Amino acid sequence: MALLRFCTSTLNFCPHRHRHLSIRQFCSANELNGKQKKKAPLVVSKREINLSIVALISSISLSFVSTAASEVYELERYTDSTEGFTLLRPSSYIKVDKAGATVLFEEENRGANNVGVVVSPVRLRSLEEFGSPQFVADKLIEAEKRKESTKEAEVIGVAERSGQGGLKVYEFEYRVDSTRGGMKRIFSAAFVASKKLYLLNISHSDKPESPLDMQTKMMLEQILHSFDTASLV
Repeated sequence: MALLRFCTSTLNFCPHRHRHLSIRQFCSANELNGKQKKKAPLVVSKREINLSIVALISSISLSFVSTAASEVYELERYTDSTEGFTLLRPSSYIKVDKAGATVLFEEENRGANNVGVVVSPVRLRSLEEFGSPQFVADKLIEAEKRKESTKEAEVIGVAERSGQGGLKVYEFEYRVDSTRGGMKRIFSAAFVASKKLYLLNISHSDKPESPLDMQTKMMLEQILHSFDTASLV
């Protein structure tokens, strides 16, 4: 039960009360500069003109999508050799100090969207000693629903994967509607190594008026899957 108490107290940091690890969407499109073409002294048909217009519009649209996507997926590797973990993180996020967090990255001016890691000593030798991924997910949601600020909480996905050296890593995705911060999408990963519990928490706004888009979701999942152990120094 020590693990459960630790999970429920660390996976939900709130930037206003130093207890929530939060995150925000960081996708912006660069302004496109069109190039003026030289006039050709050729006589073309209406069909050729229409095809040229369509091709030009398509080219601009594809360029815009490519630019936006490259910004969404601009991630860089962060490794803490002292604590022994590694993950990808958005290069545009800033590192901030928060009580209880080993490391926390926030989108500038939108601290509710963030990526954070908590490392704490435990008596467990592996995460399997505590329970299955589904068992852990159920306990986390039960704890969320008992909070006075929580209006609704539901599990979206539960998974298990192998990390470095066959290390078992649990992954969770769930949605929380709270009186503090509104609707949020949470991605979490956990593993135990060297009698330390490693918890990754990714939080992002997912409100009805501005739902989490697919590109951002894919980027957050990439961060989630990158969380792993690293060699200690």
